[in-house]
Amino acid sequence: MKRLTMLIGTIVVSCLVLFGIRKNFETAAAGDPQTIIVYNWGDYIDPELITQFEQETGYKVIYETFDSNEAMLTKIKQGGTNYDIAIPSEYTIHKMVEENLLEKLDYSKIKGMEHIDPRFLHQSFDPENAYSIPYFWGTLGIVYNKKVYPEGTISEWRDLWNPDLKDSILFIDGAREMMGIALQTQGHSLNEKDEAIVKEAGKFLKTLMPNAKAIIADEMKTYMIQGEANIAVTFSGEASKMLSENEDLAYVVPSEGTNLWFDNIVIPKTVGNKEGAYAFINFMLRPEIAAKNAQYVGYATPNKDALALLPEEITSDESFYPSEEAMEKMEVYENLGTDLLSLYNDLFLEAKIFRN
Repeated sequence: MKRLTMLIGTIVVSCLVLFGIRKNFETAAAGDPQTIIVYNWGDYIDPELITQFEQETGYKVIYETFDSNEAMLTKIKQGGTNYDIAIPSEYTIHKMVEENLLEKLDYSKIKGMEHIDPRFLHQSFDPENAYSIPYFWGTLGIVYNKKVYPEGTISEWRDLWNPDLKDSILFIDGAREMMGIALQTQGHSLNEKDEAIVKEAGKFLKTLMPNAKAIIADEMKTYMIQGEANIAVTFSGEASKMLSENEDLAYVVPSEGTNLWFDNIVIPKTVGNKEGAYAFINFMLRPEIAAKNAQYVGYATPNKDALALLPEEITSDESFYPSEEAMEKMEVYENLGTDLLSLYNDLFLEAKIFRN
């Protein structure tokens, strides 16, 4: 996801420097058989794995980043760059299939699917996994400072409406996420399609805005780590990084339920190097590679055989690898369709304007 507004870096040049890419981008965009172009969220892969992949396969990798599913979708629809691999989120995958933007996967060329936990296959956005393979998964929850808010005092989405939290909370800048919180707090699905209920949730969301310290993206991690804010709504992987650098922080998945999100690997129709794309997929499916990537990124891996290679302190933490019981209350984002999605976006924008 994450996955969306939570990730670092949208500037291509900086990513090229980060990964030491030496190929000319324009040549690669034309479909260089020795180069693959990966389109991913920023800071969403261990840079050492890029180097290892290049050394093992002989391919050169151009790693371009996006900061939202919508930006990624627009760029791929525009064409012009031969993206070989992309990592969209679940509801976007469904939309890309509808718009014929993805290649159907050739499983005769894929090695390692047996490592993927069956729980994360055959999801509603791609029931046969005909177009996508799980990359990372996680939840949306609340990070808070235990010294300021004793453990147990924040356990529900509803707790965020406490008037004592005025001007205190960092909110994620995402319509689906924030509208979902309002809907679930009121006992509805975060995929609610009844417009009257959605509009009522939009009004309810406005009543949360006095408690906002800021509605931001990448800066949230720094603010929480440095103690410049004490409570935030964010994704589990971002929370993991915050907790690793500030022992006073804790992460909770609200008891009302939350979003269970998936980011999957796909091959766009823009692909210029199919063989390279399948080589990359097979590389990322290897348990030792998936484990190394999970430790670097901080999100939960769907690779069941990679779990055995991760420290028990990570895999036993139910905040990041929730129990089956907890997962029963979680929902995967569905593709709402253009009109309904516009309504969600408009209501969230109104709430942000109302705050100001």
